[in-house]
Amino acid sequence: MTEYWRIEVAQRCALDTIIGVQEQLVAPICHSLAKEAGEELEHLKLGVEDIEKVQTPFPRLTYDEAIDILQREGFSVSWGQRLDWELERHLSHRFSQPFFIVRFPVGIETFFHKPDPEKPELTLSADLLAPQGYGEIGSGAQRITEKKVLLQKMAEEKIDPADQRWYMGFMQYRAFPHSGFVIGLERLIQWMCKLVGIEEAIAFPRLYDRIYP
Repeated sequence: MTEYWRIEVAQRCALDTIIGVQEQLVAPICHSLAKEAGEELEHLKLGVEDIEKVQTPFPRLTYDEAIDILQREGFSVSWGQRLDWELERHLSHRFSQPFFIVRFPVGIETFFHKPDPEKPELTLSADLLAPQGYGEIGSGAQRITEKKVLLQKMAEEKIDPADQRWYMGFMQYRAFPHSGFVIGLERLIQWMCKLVGIEEAIAFPRLYDRIYP
């Protein structure tokens, strides 16, 4: 799709708190849908059992554990590689409810993601995945708050600070732990309603070959 909706949250907190916020957002949505639209879902043969059973806290899988699982199950993947759609889909078949993959390597995450103090090669990051092959529905992280450290990271990744002027200006007022996440609304709906194509999850899908509804 060329247009989509997303839920976006940022607040003064560390990574574990922002993970909990996502759990307390997604689980009640699932329970409310099962309660208020259960009859409609059953009529459409979508079933409500899966979303009724969603419980917090969601399972967590570290990036290291994910790589180990994929390698043991025959995938040609190495540490430091991005988890593409196929790999995420395979992992999501192992779960019956949403789960997180946490602490991705520094080299594959956005420049402002904060390194893990205990393992600087990793970031304080977390992707939210839907189960049963639906894959990633959200992504979040704790941000770097020290301007000096952020400028150093940008220099390492050859990012011109002038291109990030708005973000750098915003940073000077944020010297406290700060985390955020986004959840793709259509991706969430696609999983909850067991839709085949994501374009079915939006009222007026705009695709590369169709701009008008």
